[in-house]
Amino acid sequence: MLRIRKELNLFANLRPAILYPELVGASSLKAEIVSNLDIMIVRELTGDIYFGQPRGIHVNEKGEREGINTMRYSESEIKRIAHVAFKIAMKRSKKLCSVDKANVLEATELWRQIMIDISKEYPEVELAHMYVDNAAMQLIKNPKQFDVLVTGNIFGDILSDEASMLTGSIGMLPSASLDSNNKGMYEPSHGSAPDIAGKNIANPLATILSLAMMFRYTFNDEKNANKIESAVKKALSRGFRTADIYSAGDKKVSCSEMGEAVIASLN
Repeated sequence: MLRIRKELNLFANLRPAILYPELVGASSLKAEIVSNLDIMIVRELTGDIYFGQPRGIHVNEKGEREGINTMRYSESEIKRIAHVAFKIAMKRSKKLCSVDKANVLEATELWRQIMIDISKEYPEVELAHMYVDNAAMQLIKNPKQFDVLVTGNIFGDILSDEASMLTGSIGMLPSASLDSNNKGMYEPSHGSAPDIAGKNIANPLATILSLAMMFRYTFNDEKNANKIESAVKKALSRGFRTADIYSAGDKKVSCSEMGEAVIASLN
């Protein structure tokens, strides 16, 4: 996955976290905290500690093994993800929270400086800054204070997985990984689940919602994106649930049955 992202230059990872009204009871938090949740996390995807050099495991001068990873960001890398985040914020509530660790890490000190510089090109957007440890806490304490968050690769990886549990299941989170031409790769945020392969119990909704994102961001086809998302909402409103989002009184269905329910709801 890391190689695909790097070689295709898929630097912008969009991870929406939306809680459908029908799944309020599936969230691990109280309904009043998460009801109507709609967050977009913009994660830089081809830089940071996952790709920085030097890296590896070697024997140091003391004769003991030492692991090294390097957090590294260039100005151009930060600028391009900043523009993506600000443009998304312009289409939403015009609020953007940049998440960093600028009090400790110089790479993210530069991140904050450049976010402030780019914000001058988007005067309508209210830019806020938050340290990543506080952001992790605030996502649980008061998630609806956020609308669009932008952050680096490793922080975005962690925070988006945390945000997934606000929606009831990581199986509900789609994602888009885009290049500078809005072409890219669409997939569930959670990746693979080999432990349940072949059992027909996985939640297909994140994959289906990723298709909706493809229509929206690559094909600029809002009509079909909305049609797919509406079909997912209808299937949920009819009570269909895979095991990860099931509650007593719902209709527990398999992966394929959930897919069929969405297809039936397209009309």
